[in-house]
Amino acid sequence: MDRYYMREIITKYGLLVVLVLLVMFFSNRTEVFLTLPNFINILRQVSIMGIVSVGMAFVLISGGIDLSVGSIIGVSSVLAATLMVNGVNIPTAFLATLIAGVLIGLFNGLMINNVKIPPLITTLGSMTIFRGAAYIITGGLPVYGFSAVSFSFLGQGYINIIPVPVLVMAAVFLSGFIVLYTTRFGRYVHAIGGNETASELSGIPVKKIKYFVYAISGFLASLAGLVLLSRINSGQPNAGQGYELDIVTAVVLGGVSIYGGEGRLSGVLSGILIMGILTNGMILMNVNEYYQLVVKGAVLLAAVGTDVYISNMEIKDESVVKGQN
Repeated sequence: MDRYYMREIITKYGLLVVLVLLVMFFSNRTEVFLTLPNFINILRQVSIMGIVSVGMAFVLISGGIDLSVGSIIGVSSVLAATLMVNGVNIPTAFLATLIAGVLIGLFNGLMINNVKIPPLITTLGSMTIFRGAAYIITGGLPVYGFSAVSFSFLGQGYINIIPVPVLVMAAVFLSGFIVLYTTRFGRYVHAIGGNETASELSGIPVKKIKYFVYAISGFLASLAGLVLLSRINSGQPNAGQGYELDIVTAVVLGGVSIYGGEGRLSGVLSGILIMGILTNGMILMNVNEYYQLVVKGAVLLAAVGTDVYISNMEIKDESVVKGQN
């Protein structure tokens, strides 16, 4: 089997095989797993991650990374809760929180574009800053006491049997697909991730696109924070903590290259489902949470390792073609 054929097999069918194997394994281990209520529960559980993963996909495809998304979820949750507790109406609190998320994204873009701090370090710093801000806003305590039935519908409501957060996730994925694959902006995002220098020489406004990409990531993380707030009815300063690992794992597992320039949102959705099924199945099997962390870390390494393997095969194939010419 040559390298080209192997790469095609892994790219086209790898995620599907993993999904089927996970479903078969957990179905064999627990009777509850293979039921409609449990699958609806899995979709609801992954909806927060799914919303943020679209923004993360934009960032990774552009050649960056955003480790601040978990902290944006947390600070957005407590900001909206604090505003509503202090008498701000729902639409205003909602809008102010989303604007805050965009501003955090633009702050990341500023540090990366103008101060020239690498994305990993920039967003790691932002992660710490805004997690601290969440604790400062709340004094380390949960924020609750707001009464908003219409707001709770966002995180707890259903339309027929489908949870509203799942519909929000679906809308975000659809919007992301349209923007990423049918617009000039989407083509620029791919081009910058593939070769930033060549893109700049071609006249693509690289800095402007990066600002937009990180603003999108901040906006979606903030939206996820609002959905989470609506779901648990309190602003928790530790909300979203540790989500960075799961989101990056799911996105890379879904086929978005850690090197930038490549990725499909359909694959990201599959990656999110794999992470959701994995977490749900381990919980149903009463797997200790410490072991769950080990498994998730191993999945991340496997996903990145596969990405590196495929990238190396592509480089070898290009070298062979050039050598023949």
